Amino acid sequence: MVSSIFLLNLASQLNGGLSRLAELASSLPPLSDFNSPDDTDSDSPMRDVEQPIPGIRSVFSTSDDIEESRLEGQELGKYLLAKSYFDCREYDRCSAVFLPITPALNVPSSPPPESQTQTPTKSAKGKGKAPAQSPEVKPRPHDDSLPLLSQKSLFLALYAKYMAGEKRKDEEAEMVLGPMDNGAVMNKELVGLGRTLEAWFDDRRAQGKEDRSHGWLEYLYGIILAKGNSETVAKQYLLKAININPWNWGAWLELKDLLNSLDSLRSTYPLLPHNILTLLFNLDCSQSLYSTTPEIHSSLSELLRIFPTSPFLLTQRALLHYHSKDYDSADSIFSTLIHRDPHRLDALDHYSNVLYVMTARPKLAFIAQLATATDKFRPETCCIIGNYYSLKSEHEKAVMYFRRALTLDRTFLSAWTLMGHEYVEMKNTHAAIESYRHAVDINRKDYRAWYGLGQTYEMLEMHHYALFYFQRAAALRPYDKQMWQALGACYEKIDRPVQAIKAYKRALTAGMAYIEPSSSFGSAATANTDAGAHVFLDPELLYPIALMYERLGELDETANYMEMVLAQEEGPADPLVPEGGEEEEAQGTGVTLTTSRARLWLARWAFGRGEMARAGELANELCEDGYEVEEAKALVRDLRARAEAGEK
Repeated sequence: MVSSIFLLNLASQLNGGLSRLAELASSLPPLSDFNSPDDTDSDSPMRDVEQPIPGIRSVFSTSDDIEESRLEGQELGKYLLAKSYFDCREYDRCSAVFLPITPALNVPSSPPPESQTQTPTKSAKGKGKAPAQSPEVKPRPHDDSLPLLSQKSLFLALYAKYMAGEKRKDEEAEMVLGPMDNGAVMNKELVGLGRTLEAWFDDRRAQGKEDRSHGWLEYLYGIILAKGNSETVAKQYLLKAININPWNWGAWLELKDLLNSLDSLRSTYPLLPHNILTLLFNLDCSQSLYSTTPEIHSSLSELLRIFPTSPFLLTQRALLHYHSKDYDSADSIFSTLIHRDPHRLDALDHYSNVLYVMTARPKLAFIAQLATATDKFRPETCCIIGNYYSLKSEHEKAVMYFRRALTLDRTFLSAWTLMGHEYVEMKNTHAAIESYRHAVDINRKDYRAWYGLGQTYEMLEMHHYALFYFQRAAALRPYDKQMWQALGACYEKIDRPVQAIKAYKRALTAGMAYIEPSSSFGSAATANTDAGAHVFLDPELLYPIALMYERLGELDETANYMEMVLAQEEGPADPLVPEGGEEEEAQGTGVTLTTSRARLWLARWAFGRGEMARAGELANELCEDGYEVEEAKALVRDLRARAEAGEK
C-alpha cells in the first residue's frame, strides 16, 4: 500500500513538473518577435539584412505543408502545455489553451464596491430609498468561429473537449443497474463539436484545401458522427482518415465497430489502403464477427511468419480457436502468452471464459491471483475473479466483481454479458435482461447477449420475444448448432412445426463433422443413405425433427428419422477400417434416454402396422436397456396377448 502511494505521488510530481516546464515554454515571446527589425540596433550591420521568409518550414514540424509547418512552429510552446494538460487528464485546461473559454454557467460579475452599501430591508412609507435593483445578467455571446490554428493543435483542443464531455458523462452516470441507469446520460459536447467540425470542413472545401488534410480531424468527426448514429457518413470520414493516415490504429478500430456483418466487411475492403495494417484489420474484424474460416487462419499464419512472436497475433489465434470451441488449442496459446509476459492482461478475460468452460478451477485460480498481483483495478482482473467465483457457484460474489469491472469501465462488454449469465443463474430475470440489453447497446455483434436475452424470455415463457432474439443470435453465428437448436425449440413451443423442422435441420448441418456435397436433408431417406453412413448426427436433434413430422401427420418420415436416431447408438462406420476388423471402435452415443424413446415409438408403430416380429424385437431390447422399461413390458404383454389370440 505504501509503495502504491509512493508511485502515485511520484507520477503526480513528474506530471506537475512537465506542466511547469510547458508553462514556462508557452510564456516565452513568439519567435516572430525576435525577427522584428525594431529590435535591432540602428548602428548594427545586421540592420539591413533581409529577414527570413515567413512561410519557411519550421524545424519543429514534420508537415510538408508550409503553412501548417509555420503554424506548428508558432504554437510549439502552447502545444507542449496543452499536451501536458492532456496527459494529466485535465481536458478542459487542455482545450482552453487554444480555444476560447465558454463557461457552462453565466456567473454575474461582482458589483463595484460603491454599490455594495447596505440597504434597509424594510422602509417606512414615503421614507428611505427603495432597494437597488440588480442589473439584468445577460448571457455571454458564444463565438463559434475558430482561431487560426494548425490541424495538429485544433485536433488536440477538440479531442480534449470531447474527452472532457466523456469524463463528465461518466461522473453523472447512475450506479450500475441503478433505478436511473437507462443510458439517458449523453456527452453534452457532441453537438457543439459536430457543428464546429462541419463548419471547418465546409470552410476547407470553400478554400480548395480539402486535399491538404492530415486525417486527424476526419477521425474525430467520424467518432462524433458514430455517436450520433450517423453511421453511413461516419464510415465515409473514417475511411478518409485511414487513407490519409493509415498508421492511426484508432481509426481502424472505430471503423470496425461500424461493420456489423461479413458482407459489410467485404464491401469495405476494396476502399482500404493496401498495406500490412489492412491485413491486421481484416483479421481483427473477422475475429470480432466470429468468422473462423480457413482463409482467416491462412492469413493469420502468413502474418505470424513475419511476426512470429507477436502477442497480438497469437491472441487472435487463441480467440479464433475459442470461437470455434477448440478450447484445448486456445488454452495452449494463452498459456504460452502468459509464460512469455505474465503481466500482460489483455484478453485474459477471454482466457478465463475458456478455463470456465473447461472447468479448470485450479488454473483459473492461478490466473486470478496473477492478474490481481499485476493490477487489481483493471476490468479484466475483475472479470477473471468473477468467473472464478461463478465456477464455485458463488454467484453473488461473481456479480459483485462484474459490477466492479463496470464501475471501472462502463463499456467493458464481457462484464455486462457475464453479469447477465449470473443473474440468470440467480433467477433474477429482470436484472439479466437489463444486463444483456446494455451489452447489446455497446456491441450489436455480441451473439452471447442476444442468445442470453432469448434464454431469459424463454424462462418467462414469452416465446415470441425469445424467437426474435434467437433469430438475431443465429444470424450472427450461422454455423453454431446451439443457436439453431434454441430457435427450433422456440418454434416448437409456439406451434410452428414447419419452421421448427427447418431450424433443427440447420442445426444438424451446422453440427456435422463431415458433410458430403451430395448430401441433402430434404428427407430422412436421403439423409440416411447419403450422409448417415459417414456422418455422426446428433440424436438430440433428430428426435425433435421426428416429433415435428409426427405432429404434421407424416408418420413415414417420422419413422425414418426415428431409425436414424437408433443408428447413432453405434455411430458411423470408419470407411478405412474393414467391417468387423479389430481396430473398429464404436463412436456412437450408446443407449440413451432419447434413443430408448425412439425405440419405443418404433416398437409401437410396428405393433400398429401388424409387424409383430419387429415390435417384439424392439420391445425386448427396451427391457434390457434400462430406459422406458415399464412401457416396454406393457408392449410385450400386448404382443403375447395378440399372439395367443391368434393361435386360438
